[in-house]
Amino acid sequence: MSEEKQVGIVLVSHSRPVAEAVAELARGLAAGGATAPVAAAGGTSAGGLGTSTELIAAAARAVDRGAGVALIVDLGSAVLTVKSMLAEGDELPEGARLVDAPFVEGAVAALVTASAGGDLGTVEAAATDAYDYRKA
Repeated sequence: MSEEKQVGIVLVSHSRPVAEAVAELARGLAAGGATAPVAAAGGTSAGGLGTSTELIAAAARAVDRGAGVALIVDLGSAVLTVKSMLAEGDELPEGARLVDAPFVEGAVAALVTASAGGDLGTVEAAATDAYDYRKA
C-alpha cells in the first residue's frame, strides 16, 4: 500500500520548547483524525537558543511526504537561515517553501489545511491568511 502524498510542516523557532509546544498545540487543534506530518526544529544542536541547519534539514526530511514542505519560522534570523538553505538547494527536500505567516496561528492553519489534503499553495495561503485573524 503506497502512502498518500501530503504537505509536511516544519516549525522553526529559536527555542526548542517553543517549537515543540506550538507543534503540540497545532496537533491538538487539528485533531479529529489523522494530521499531516509536523516537526519542530527549535534551538541549536547543542540545545541552546538559535537555529540549526542540521535540525531544520532533519525535520524537513522527516515530514516530507512528496507534496512539499512548508517551513514556518518565528523570528528574523530563522528567516535568514531558511532562506539560505533554500538558496543552497541541497539541504531541504524538493518543494520546500518558506511560508510568511504568524508562527502560532499560521502553524495551526497550515496543519489543519494540510491535514484536510490541501496542496502546498493552499497550505501557504491558509497560513498567510492568519495575519488577518483579529482578537478584538
